[in-house]
Amino acid sequence: MAEELIATRTQFPASAESQNPQLKKALEFPILEKQNWLIHLHYIRQDYEACKTVIKEQLRETQGLCEYAIYVQALILRLEGKIQDSLELFQMCAVLNPQCADNLKQVARSLFLLGKHKAATEVYNEAAKLNQKDWEICHNLGVCYIYLKELNKAEDQLHHALHLNRHDLTYIMLGKVHLLEGNLDKAIEIYKKAVEFSPENTELLTTLGLLYLQLGIYQKAFEHLGNALTYDPTNYKAILAAGSMMQTHGDFDVALTKYRVVACAVPESPPLWNNIGMCFFGKKKYVAAISCLKRANYLAPFDWKILYNLGLVHLTMQQYASAFHFLSAAINFQPKMGELYMLLAVALTNLEDTENAKRAYTEAVRLDRCNPLVNLNYAVLLYNQGKKREALAQYQEMEKKVNLLKDSSSLEFDSEMVEVAQKLGAALHVGEALVWTKPAKEPKSQHRTTSTSKGACFQQPLGSNQALGQAMSSASAFKKPPSERGEGREKDERDIGM
Repeated sequence: MAEELIATRTQFPASAESQNPQLKKALEFPILEKQNWLIHLHYIRQDYEACKTVIKEQLRETQGLCEYAIYVQALILRLEGKIQDSLELFQMCAVLNPQCADNLKQVARSLFLLGKHKAATEVYNEAAKLNQKDWEICHNLGVCYIYLKELNKAEDQLHHALHLNRHDLTYIMLGKVHLLEGNLDKAIEIYKKAVEFSPENTELLTTLGLLYLQLGIYQKAFEHLGNALTYDPTNYKAILAAGSMMQTHGDFDVALTKYRVVACAVPESPPLWNNIGMCFFGKKKYVAAISCLKRANYLAPFDWKILYNLGLVHLTMQQYASAFHFLSAAINFQPKMGELYMLLAVALTNLEDTENAKRAYTEAVRLDRCNPLVNLNYAVLLYNQGKKREALAQYQEMEKKVNLLKDSSSLEFDSEMVEVAQKLGAALHVGEALVWTKPAKEPKSQHRTTSTSKGACFQQPLGSNQALGQAMSSASAFKKPPSERGEGREKDERDIGM
């Protein structure tokens, strides 16, 4: 009996393993995933070298079948700029786990970064089938459609993304779609909703202020730009826009003070140097203006607005060959702007090339439907050549444009243009003051004729009518000193799709 009891007791240690089932479960931990926590830890700490070492070890142990290790390695390669290599690894992840929408999203993202927008949309559509409530898929689809210039599809996807989840970036892209469509009113409505959703986003406030500035609604523009500067006093885009607005109203010294602050933040900004140059032009410091504009042209050689302003300054200084050079370059980049052809014709007239000047005026008249200066300058040239009948036709066309402008807004025209028009009218025996009115005495509050394109053509003026009037006077042989004021304007229209 005693021996049997001892035998029974000696059997207990043999069953100790069966009493601790957790030990057996730990031994069966999946080997494919055992280092994922360490890979994730190194990645979020941005210790990419250690992360790649662990990934290499993990892939060797799993014979390249660890999805998470491949996924993180692809993310690191993308951060290093190796987009094609990251694409191949994300495709491997999609093969290992074809039902994961995140893998397809990363494949599409890499295709997008490679510029393969059509292929990216196809992959995003496949990802959308796996997860229909992911706002990021809809947002990225909308961005791809923007690059493919399928704006209607882009608008639908971005609206769907906002329906799923509201984000600042989606509002910004939707606003850009409306700007690309040329619908400023809809763009403003979108940005207003975005500001209501995120009232402290300085990019949204600045963009909305710039849109109001483009439409000439200066009170609201100043309000939103001021709010942007309240939240971020160093926001150089808002400072540049505020300075541009002050420059528009002739406060050149205040504008230059603002631009001095911007120059500390972005000393290589082409719009900054363009605006500084036109401030000096307004102060009649033409050499300084050309120096600043040349620097802007060096930083942005394909910006037609800078070339336009350079041509305008040289034209004002009666340097007609240089003006012809810059205006010709501007026309190559902006061939649909009638005012450029008009200034080119003025330069050609002073270079005594009347035949090419007439061709330039003809093209300017064909393209420009709202600026009476084009017809007036052309009429002066024709009159000086003795073609009174053709000059009269252009003068009458100018009268029609002036009447339309007076009906649409309470504009007052530059005194120099009024004087030339009256003299030409008297010479053509059609009266001296049929449509023109004398301007107000206060020039700072005076709207210029070129600004009429805001309502009719949505074309921002880049230079003053005084300078244009001086060029016109040179063409018409009414020689006189440069105008009392020269106001150059150039707004900072940054990448919002404007």
